[in-house]
Amino acid sequence: MVVGESGLGKSTLVNSLFLTDLYPERHIPSASEKIDQTVKIDASTVEIEERGVKLRLTVVDTPGFGDSLNSTDCFKPIIQYIDDQFERYLNDESGLNRRHIIDNRVHCCFYFVNPSSHGLKPLDIAFMKAVHHKVNIVPVLAKADTLTQLEVTTLKRKILDQIDEFGIRIYPLPDCDSDEDEDYKEQCRQLKNAVPFAVVGANTIIEVKGRKVRGRMYPWGVVEVENPEHCDFIKLRTMLITHMQDLQEVTQESHYENYRAEKLANGGSIKHGKSTGSVDRMENGGDYSDKERELKQKEAELRRMQERLARMQAEIESKKPQHIQNGDLKSQDL
Repeated sequence: MVVGESGLGKSTLVNSLFLTDLYPERHIPSASEKIDQTVKIDASTVEIEERGVKLRLTVVDTPGFGDSLNSTDCFKPIIQYIDDQFERYLNDESGLNRRHIIDNRVHCCFYFVNPSSHGLKPLDIAFMKAVHHKVNIVPVLAKADTLTQLEVTTLKRKILDQIDEFGIRIYPLPDCDSDEDEDYKEQCRQLKNAVPFAVVGANTIIEVKGRKVRGRMYPWGVVEVENPEHCDFIKLRTMLITHMQDLQEVTQESHYENYRAEKLANGGSIKHGKSTGSVDRMENGGDYSDKERELKQKEAELRRMQERLARMQAEIESKKPQHIQNGDLKSQDL
């Protein structure tokens, strides 16, 4: 999932990561349309191949985030989408066909920070604190080519200080085992030091000194997307591919288990700011969601079957031959 304000290059970065055009017909709203704009969820599936390994990824974009005049609840649809995927996985896991579950849970969220904001905005802090227990957050410093190297280093340090100050939990890159080779240990060290990743996205092929590169051409020179000295694009892509399995494990063992625990604690309902179906409302005959209504119907059907079975057993017992005290056997017509 990619989240951030419009104009920070989210779609461009996604297209750069997967070498494709996922949004050929993207409509850019005008200023008047943004006043009351709501956040949309745009999911696209892409297949990538890295070192002979094919991966099928679903990329979820969130156009409209932070664009409205009042952005107080703009991340509620995003939280709803993440919970819906947890709910779908929970239902599949509780069903009969558990061997072929399609995992549509959100395993990673790239959160784009505006490079001109001098740190995290209140909206950035509110969103990350609202979802850090639901998804692995990877902070991304967008449009790093608008900053000098010193400004990038200073802003990275400030963002990390604010993350610690407000108690935001971002995705912790796993430590290397002691028996790993030195190259892999050095790669992990560089990835950890690069957070938040300062990235530049571009899909334009430019010829530089006789070689073709993907980058952005400016009057003063060319910014190469895949040059580690220009930005952290390669490090971000390496992190996503290398630690894909760990991202899934953290989702399964931490975020998904948190959701299941909250689901059980609330009697089968998850609250999204407001109560959306508690046990009291179910018992008092209030409004039900479709899943709650289906669950209640199944429970009622199970009770009816148990009562019917109990009546049949009682009837069978009553028709069995009964012993009389004088030793004679009295039979009843069946």
